[in-house]
Amino acid sequence: MSTICCIIGTRPEAIKMAPVILKLKERGLSCFVLATGQHTDLLTQALRTFNITPDRDLSIMRERQSLDYITSAVLTKAGEALDDVKPKVVLVHGDTTTTFASALASFYRKIPVGHVEAGLRSGNLYLPFPEEANRIMVDKLATFWFAPTEIAKNNLLKEGCDPSRIWVTGNTVVDALMMVKGLKGEPEFLKEKLPPHVPLLLVTVHRRESWGKPLESVCEALIEILKSFPRLWIIIPMHKNPLVRETWQRYLSDIPNVILCDALEYDDFVWIMNRSTLILTDSGGIQEEAATLKKPVLILRDVTERPEALSEGTALLAGREPSKIVGLALKVLLDDDFRERLLSKSSSPFGEGRAAETIVDILMQYLNANEHCLGE
Repeated sequence: MSTICCIIGTRPEAIKMAPVILKLKERGLSCFVLATGQHTDLLTQALRTFNITPDRDLSIMRERQSLDYITSAVLTKAGEALDDVKPKVVLVHGDTTTTFASALASFYRKIPVGHVEAGLRSGNLYLPFPEEANRIMVDKLATFWFAPTEIAKNNLLKEGCDPSRIWVTGNTVVDALMMVKGLKGEPEFLKEKLPPHVPLLLVTVHRRESWGKPLESVCEALIEILKSFPRLWIIIPMHKNPLVRETWQRYLSDIPNVILCDALEYDDFVWIMNRSTLILTDSGGIQEEAATLKKPVLILRDVTERPEALSEGTALLAGREPSKIVGLALKVLLDDDFRERLLSKSSSPFGEGRAAETIVDILMQYLNANEHCLGE
């Protein structure tokens, strides 16, 4: 039986690839799950939510790892694993360093690559860094492009990708969200900390370009928001990166209605997103999840590769200037009419939760009808 190898290395990849992995197995296909361990604990935590155990874990993570190290370690070790498994197709997701290095290792072995969430572009090679460059390079190496939206498809067409191998599938994060939404109630750790019925602001910041001064600016903005809206509670699941954690703790640990916590299980995180009044984030996936949940979100970045979140979703581009973040946040929190207009979009632009099914259908057609021609 032909094997499809799904390579994942970080929490977002695990969440967004989980529906594809589960659908492949449901259809009886041979699916080999290769974890690089770029983010070991967070990756394991996310997979646990979906009851997925990797077939092999490369365990590359080390303290304060550099992009050079991650790239070379994944390229070498994933390459060795591919030599052992000999898959007919490799699936990678998104724009991480694991994604790029795995696609390159597959290319070196002439193994066709399917890129899930292909075609996203910010238009600035350094924003986000290194993700924009990663996804461009992966799309140059791919054989199949699974674009989440029409805009992503058009980006690929402009770059000369074969239109017969581009499919608009929706985003697999919607599948994942629908799988876990409502499975659990309020997380135990919140029951004694978060008063009932209070307005809640969820904040997540993790990208490299947010480290240092930009994150300090976000902290300053949060302090000002609380001064103007003291009933508000804030919850911040902190990334494991010590630079990020130290900044959060230095600015906010002494404020009573700010809850700093470790990274959450995905089903707990979905519950908190759904409970939130407003979300502030530099995450890409949360822009998609917020649109699906009908939650307003301020994007703490200068550009986004998900313009649909702005034009059709529930997002506003806030940047990192404290005064702009404060102004937009208070407008969403306090102006009911403005918030309702933002949330009045008819549907999420990121699909209806059938992306994994579409992707697996396409792969089965190729494996069944034209397997020997996949690499041509």
